[in-house]
Amino acid sequence: MNQVVVITGASAGVGRAVAVAYARRGARLALLARGDAGLEGASLEARAAGAADVRTYQVDVSDADAVQHAADDVAATWGGIDVWINDAMTSVFAPAWEITPAEYRRVTEVNYLGTVHGTLAALSHMRPAGHGTVLQVGSALAYRGIPLQAPYCASKHAIQGFNDSLRAELLHDGNKVKLSMVQLPAVNTPQFTWVRTRLPNHPQPVPPIYQPEVVAKGILWAADHGKRELNVGGPTLKTRLGNIVAPAFLDWLLSRDKQGYQGQQTADPIDPAVWQDNLDKPVDDTRDHGAHGIFDEQARTSSFALWAATHKPLVSGLLGLGAGLAATTLLRRR
Repeated sequence: MNQVVVITGASAGVGRAVAVAYARRGARLALLARGDAGLEGASLEARAAGAADVRTYQVDVSDADAVQHAADDVAATWGGIDVWINDAMTSVFAPAWEITPAEYRRVTEVNYLGTVHGTLAALSHMRPAGHGTVLQVGSALAYRGIPLQAPYCASKHAIQGFNDSLRAELLHDGNKVKLSMVQLPAVNTPQFTWVRTRLPNHPQPVPPIYQPEVVAKGILWAADHGKRELNVGGPTLKTRLGNIVAPAFLDWLLSRDKQGYQGQQTADPIDPAVWQDNLDKPVDDTRDHGAHGIFDEQARTSSFALWAATHKPLVSGLLGLGAGLAATTLLRRR
């Protein structure tokens, strides 16, 4: 039976890559986003990739009623919801004191409250059915904040806390709805071309950068296996471990221009007078931006760390075999 999958932020970036990946499985897809051109492009691409059916909803996830209406329509049309993926996001690049209260509020409404709205809409159908998977697209920054992205980092921290509370409640009730969170590394998505910024140069994800299809593989695997949490890429794992072992050192390192400041910008200046951002409204009404950003040449197309995380029995077996062979060699030498 074809899975019914709902994806927010599906018009571009990671959400777009996830939609195409599920389409290749023949899933029935409900795609939620604000931009008309991006939604149309995502729908066409998903159908070409093999989706059993596609429905699009031009929705701002900060509108709880609109998200719930979309969920109700999907469930009524296809008889339920199997997977709900919360991916919609936005951000502001600037020192914390240069970001206005309204901008903090907007990022929170989209990233955090949008995730809450999507989760509650999904649960309104999954809890009575007793099954389903809700997956939150997180970030290494859900555990380690970095300079120039205070609203985004705070929203990802909030999602992680929300998830912990909700998971315990589902376990308490014995409900079999699964809850996952996938923590992302730097990803080559269009967001760095339309994010609101007050930086002098073009924003970029902090290298190393991964293609969105790498992330999509991790998201699908986590949703399939009901994984509590999955770190995509070695940098995500290193960031989390570093924050546990030496948080003060990371504070110092990220305060350095080369790491925390220059690492989030290219060498190309931008003209604030012509820069367009999507904080309050989409910028893809006339052009479909697709899944990829402008960093294709330096973005990685695979992740050994992700492969290892999703093949733990095999990795454990290989490590055990290696240890056994090493021990046998030592014994023979004696």
